[in-house]
Order: sequence, then C-alpha cells, then structure tokens
Amino acid sequence: MTVTPEGTRRESRPVDFINASSLLSEEERAIRDAVREFVDREVIPVAADHWDRAAFPFDLLSGVGELGLMGGTFSEEYGCAGWNNVAYGLAIAELARGSGSLSTFLHVQSGLAMAAIHELGSEEQKLRWLPGMAKCEKIGCFGLTEPEAGSDPGSLTTTAAEKDGGYVLNGEKKWIGNASFSDVAVIWARTEDDKLTGFLVEGDNPGFHAEVLPRKASQRAAWQTHVRLEDCHVPEDARLPGARGLGSTLSVLTHSRYGVGWDGLGQAMDCYEVALAYAKEREQFGQPIASFQLVQQKLVEMVNEISLSQLLSIHVGRLKDAGELDPATVSMFKMNNVAKARRIAATARDVLGGNGILLDYRVMEHMADIEGVYTYEGTRDVNTLIVGQAITGHRAFSPRPPQRAEEKRE
Repeated sequence: MTVTPEGTRRESRPVDFINASSLLSEEERAIRDAVREFVDREVIPVAADHWDRAAFPFDLLSGVGELGLMGGTFSEEYGCAGWNNVAYGLAIAELARGSGSLSTFLHVQSGLAMAAIHELGSEEQKLRWLPGMAKCEKIGCFGLTEPEAGSDPGSLTTTAAEKDGGYVLNGEKKWIGNASFSDVAVIWARTEDDKLTGFLVEGDNPGFHAEVLPRKASQRAAWQTHVRLEDCHVPEDARLPGARGLGSTLSVLTHSRYGVGWDGLGQAMDCYEVALAYAKEREQFGQPIASFQLVQQKLVEMVNEISLSQLLSIHVGRLKDAGELDPATVSMFKMNNVAKARRIAATARDVLGGNGILLDYRVMEHMADIEGVYTYEGTRDVNTLIVGQAITGHRAFSPRPPQRAEEKRE
C-alpha cells in the first residue's frame, strides 16, 4: 500500500494521551482549538511550499493577527488579547505545529519587539505601536545580536551618541528576524556612559539598512537579516525609558524564551501526529507498520516525551501567571522541550522511512526548523549553565580576571 501525503489522515484534536486538557480552563481550551483550526485550514496546506521557496507567508499575517496571538498576554487597552500565559503558550504550540518559520516570526514580533515596548516603553510608545502590531498591521523586529556578540549580549559594540536633541546609532546586527520589512526596530546600543539602552528605529530611517541572509537551511520561510546602522539619527523620544542596562534586555529575552519552550512542544506534536497517521496506513508485509513492535516502541517513546513536556509547559505557564517564574526555570523549560522535539523529529523521520525526507510529510521541515530553535533564545550550552548556576551558586560562563604573575607562580 502506498500512502501519499494527501491520503494520510491526521487527527483533528490535539495529542493528549494523559488527558492534560483536564488541567486547562474552558477558555484556554477554546483558544487552543481556535488556533488549531486556523492552522489546519490555512497554514499546513501551504507551509511546505513557502519553506521550500524561502518565501515569507505575508498572506497569513492578517489571519494570525485576528487570532489575538501577537502580544497575547498584554493588556486590552493596547489592542491585545489579555490572555493568561498558559493560553498564550497553547496558542504558540499550535502555530508552531503548523510552521516553525511562522512561529519564529511570532517570537520576534510578540515575544521580543512588542514585549520590549510593552515592558520598557513610554505610554506614548505603547499606544503608538502595540495596537497595530497586535493585528500584524505593523511589523517589529529586535536588534540585539551582533556578528561578534551572540550568547554574550553584554559585549555588543553598537553605539548611540547624543547629537542634535537625539541620538546617532552606528553598528551592525545579525540574525535579526523581520528587519527587512519592519515598521519599527528595537535596537540595543551602548550610550556614551557605557549603558546598554534600547531605541525605536523606524524602518524607513535612511540610516537603517537590512539585508536578508541567504542560503539558510533552517527557518527558511522566516527572514533573518544583517542590519547596518550608519549614522542612524533618532529623536530623544525614540529611546525606551525603561531600558536601563543589560538586565532590561535579559528580562525581555526571558519572556521570549518562555514562548520558545512551547514552540518545541508544538513541533514535536506535529511530528508525532504525522508519524502515527502514517504508521496506521502504511502497509508492509501485508499489514500496517503500526502493528510492528519496533514501530510501536518509537511511537510510545514520542508520546511519552510529549506528555511530559505538556505537563512541564502547563506548570511553567501557571508559575508565570502567578509571578513566580524565575529565569533559570525558563531556561530549563526551553532546553527540555526543544531537545525533546529534536529527538522526536528524528524518530518520526525514521518511522516514515524514505518518505520522511519529503517536505509534503512535514517532518523534514520540522527537523530543520528545530535546529534553528535549538540555538536561538539561548543555546543548550548557555541554558545548561544558567541552570547550573542556579543549583550550585557558581557562575561558569563569565570570564575570569587575568591572573598576575605572582598568582600564577603560587
């Protein structure tokens, strides 16, 4: 029996072997199901084609905006949905289930750019930008990473010099999603007093240049860019007043990292759903391969890890809603879910055999996209050391001061 992508019947309800849905409120389930329905109808049928062509899915943005996903937890007074963090996470997982590239766009737009404006911006900045960004009528990006400053954001070299009642920004940023079509960029720069500060740079600023990075093998339908700031002048009111040093930056990254943890869960769910449906329909030796012991072992391993990730995700979301979530727990959450998604994608590819490398079956797309997620919002190594510091009290990734000659002799 030959199984085609069109012939593979997928479950319309979420993976839920342990009835994790019983831990959710009626509103949370309704939000999850609404996003799932949109993803099944609008995203999954076109995701592989966009990914294959490295084409950003502009035509999906209005629908995503209508769902309330962007800035989902932020106040309704800024045009946002006002969801709790569990509902927001469930919605992210469903979007990631449909497209890792589209969920990456969400993390930049909502988890980074909108979060920075919401948490660090003035009331005027919030009212100007957040309502349009919530509907995807305005697009934002977040410029922190530089060619030589990735895991160590404190080493960034972009400068902001005061001039003519404002600031002049100079420097480079790399891996900046959305920047080539953004209306506003949150740019982090070092002021003359050596303080890390955030600025809002409008996309049509003549000193702002963004070039899409070519030849990517992950997140192909999301556009990351190399940004150059060349005598980029911004007025005083473009500065984020709440941005006061590296700590402000890290607080935004913690919020985004929380969303990325749900991203791993969503992509793992889709890989499992595809593998299960395929195994039930693909026949070899006169029977469905789902009847073979080794295939069942793979499916059981996948659903077991997904179930554990679901419990962790809901618990971490509840902690965030209660104001009790610390950065180390977020690092463990992201590290756990994405690492499991990486293994689940590989296992699902194995279940599909040769067909697993075809984009029409989705798994290879997820495998490649998870590699990007595995690195951004904190590599596994960095997140491991954040957790390690929390449990030992020793910071393992800060540079040690150079030893003096007499200290070396001793």
